[in-house]
Amino acid sequence: MSGAVRTGDGHGRAGRVLSGLAVAVGCVLFLGGFAWGAVLYQPYTVPTDSMAPTIGRGDRVLAERIDGAAVRRGDVVVFEDKVWGKVPMVKRVVAVGGDKVACCDRGGHLTVNGEPVEEPYLADKGPASPTAFTSTVPAGQLFLLGDHRMSSLDSRVHLSDSDHGSVPRGAVKARVDATAWPMKSFGMMPRPAAFEALPGGTSQPGPLRLVVISVVAGAVLILGGAAYGPIARRMGRRGRGGTAAVEGGGARV
Repeated sequence: MSGAVRTGDGHGRAGRVLSGLAVAVGCVLFLGGFAWGAVLYQPYTVPTDSMAPTIGRGDRVLAERIDGAAVRRGDVVVFEDKVWGKVPMVKRVVAVGGDKVACCDRGGHLTVNGEPVEEPYLADKGPASPTAFTSTVPAGQLFLLGDHRMSSLDSRVHLSDSDHGSVPRGAVKARVDATAWPMKSFGMMPRPAAFEALPGGTSQPGPLRLVVISVVAGAVLILGGAAYGPIARRMGRRGRGGTAAVEGGGARV
């Protein structure tokens, strides 16, 4: 009579079911996240340093496709306007239709409707603009400036145009939500607090965080579920080896 040790296969079957479920759910999250992101977001490469240090030359950004009506002060947007050259440009919205925007007050600040705006994102430590200007933004238009005011060609260059340097809201193609590349610059685009107190406030970030979480969670589930099989087989071999040792060493009566 031998003292053989036997184990059932119930846990093994349950493990295989759970690992398959994990892979299936992971595929849904991973592929669904990518599809969701592809529908809502478009990547752009910024060719100049006009938005430095917020966005550097050559940086890759992710911009949410939005309607121009959703744009708020402080947003960094991608737009195209034939007067500006009909090529995609990236600038920051500092004033909207009906605003009077000017620079600079005695403290060197940009003002919107007479209220000074703190702009911690600016590249330069001096005044918010090296050249003084004043403009009243027509209804349905946007006034845009680069964060690198010393080198940016923006609404200040077009002040003599019929729209006083502004562009139509309909020219906006997308709103920048994050810098994606290079990795040292990776991060979400913050909404400037200085614009929150103005009428309309600031915009809310898009669902990019949820998209990233979905993709990452899906990848983890796929890898975890796929790894179950090899791990279970290895553990099974170790278990069979232990059983054989018990059988071989059993006493005979």
